[in-house]
Amino acid sequence: MTSTTTATPTATNAPTVPLQPLLHDEVAVVAAPTQAWSGRDGSLGSNPVHGYWTGDQRFVSAVHVAVAGTDVEPVAVVPVGAREVVFTGLLRGLDAAGADPDVRLDHRRSVRIDGVQERLRITDRLHGAAAGASQLVVTVRITPDASGMDAVKAGLGTDPVIPDADGSCASWTAGSVRVRLDAPGAEVIADGADVVLRWRTARVREAEFGWDCTVETPDAVVSGVTTPRPFDAPTGVQDDRLRRWLERATDDLDALRLARPEGEFLAAGAPWFFTLFGRDSIWAARFLLPVDTSIAGGTLRVLAALQGTTTDPTTAEQPGKIMHELRQASLPVDNDEISLPPLYYGTVDATALWVCLLHDAWRAGLPDAEVEALLPTLERALAWMRDHGDADGDGLLEYVDESGRGLANQGWKDSGDSVQWRDGTLADGPIALCEVQGYAHEAAVHGADLLDAFGRPGGDDWRAWAARLAERFRAAFWVSDDIGPYPAIALDAAKRPVDSPTSNIGHLLGTGLLCPDEESVVAARVVAPDMASGFGLRTLSTTAAGFWPLSYHGGTVWAHDTAVVVAGLTRSGHHQEARELSEQLLAAAVAFDFRMPELHAGDAATDVTRPAPYPAACRPQAWSAAAAFPVWVAMR
Repeated sequence: MTSTTTATPTATNAPTVPLQPLLHDEVAVVAAPTQAWSGRDGSLGSNPVHGYWTGDQRFVSAVHVAVAGTDVEPVAVVPVGAREVVFTGLLRGLDAAGADPDVRLDHRRSVRIDGVQERLRITDRLHGAAAGASQLVVTVRITPDASGMDAVKAGLGTDPVIPDADGSCASWTAGSVRVRLDAPGAEVIADGADVVLRWRTARVREAEFGWDCTVETPDAVVSGVTTPRPFDAPTGVQDDRLRRWLERATDDLDALRLARPEGEFLAAGAPWFFTLFGRDSIWAARFLLPVDTSIAGGTLRVLAALQGTTTDPTTAEQPGKIMHELRQASLPVDNDEISLPPLYYGTVDATALWVCLLHDAWRAGLPDAEVEALLPTLERALAWMRDHGDADGDGLLEYVDESGRGLANQGWKDSGDSVQWRDGTLADGPIALCEVQGYAHEAAVHGADLLDAFGRPGGDDWRAWAARLAERFRAAFWVSDDIGPYPAIALDAAKRPVDSPTSNIGHLLGTGLLCPDEESVVAARVVAPDMASGFGLRTLSTTAAGFWPLSYHGGTVWAHDTAVVVAGLTRSGHHQEARELSEQLLAAAVAFDFRMPELHAGDAATDVTRPAPYPAACRPQAWSAAAAFPVWVAMR
């Protein structure tokens, strides 16, 4: 993921630059590539992220409902699933005397891949003569919008558009998206930049009203899917916490399915990452392998079709490289200091992870014919590790942004301050991340296994390459502190080991890069109190000067990060440690009503009874939802 930095508020608490919207209290319903964000009362407009979205385009920024001039007082939010939610409110201005509510409003919002549908149901026990009023007027004010995702994420406000209305429907264009709004039975008018819907009805026991926004997206680079869900939550799960997390995760992952011509994959997450991400989509598919190989197969094919063929510093493309991110247009990041091209390859780990996914999917049952068709991509990916990933020929994979407009850090911790020394100073690039060496080792060995299995040459050469990588790693990366030895997060430009203890070391488990004794050392460290918060694995040890429990990559807990480590602990035979971290993630899942956010605060469970949310965390997030599956495997 790419993060957004914000300025420190001044003494008057006024921010010096626009700030990214906070998300933790907002309600999201999703059916990729469509999503709708609102407040807990169902209205849209009080938070900059609110609106109806398709892909990176917002097409409605505000929705307000008024009934007979009385306020709607919210009392409940009930998710029906990833795609639907019901907001229940009271219309107290229509009540008789006394404490009992007499009139309720149930507001049902549903999203589908091509639009958003809203339904209002008013239930009135004072209907008729007892109500003392013969008519209700229901008014809905909707604000069309044409803001792009990048502007909203940067806190830059709205881009209203003027709609057309003919009394029965309305239409407008948001960017290249064409929108049509239908509201059966309503008077539909344009009022400046708003569409106003108005129904008039007698006060009856029950009345229903609704509207529907349908979108056409002619230049979309990804599309929604309507095929049956290819995976289900495991059955027979005895732990109620785990069962509920798996069920919620399965529903969210289904709603995050997207497609390109080559197959289906999982969108990285809502609201900012509703598209294909190499690393994220690979990890989510890999987590799902115990219950499904079809998403892995689709993900592999989609990424193979976009594999790099040339060298271009502007896009970070190189021959054999697997891409990082796909958008319809360039994406400004960090207030225009960074601008990512629509097809961007700035990731150091996706190529090796693609190979790892292909091998694991084959072992999990992906048909041989599908695997064999991808072997040319495999060979080019392996060659990238040797010829381009190891840019300086020292036997390790490193990265550096050559364009000056791309991501400074290109591992999964891709924020600007994610690679830092124990004293908090930032490391200089090119950077060789520890976990990337583990992925590359695993890719080389398992890639060799695939080449052997399908009668292709080169297997022994790649095993020898992996052995040299392991030897180089062992000589260069190990450091120690008062607790004991551990691998550094990275080597800096001068090939010095950057000595902060981080969660990255857990990604080495099960890759074959470490010997059994070294794996035992790492397994013990990732469950030590400085790393394990009680709600998952911290990204940075509490012993580091840069630790802050709400720092994006410097002290928070990421569900997927912990799940990668849980899977590695399981593969390497450290089952007790795997269950310990699994229990911690389950405690967090309960606190977040089983829809795990992108990340949460790294405060110790000994100090708090539930983890604080990271306010800008995305949800649902594919790899956070899919993290439930490695936990399920570890606890069986």
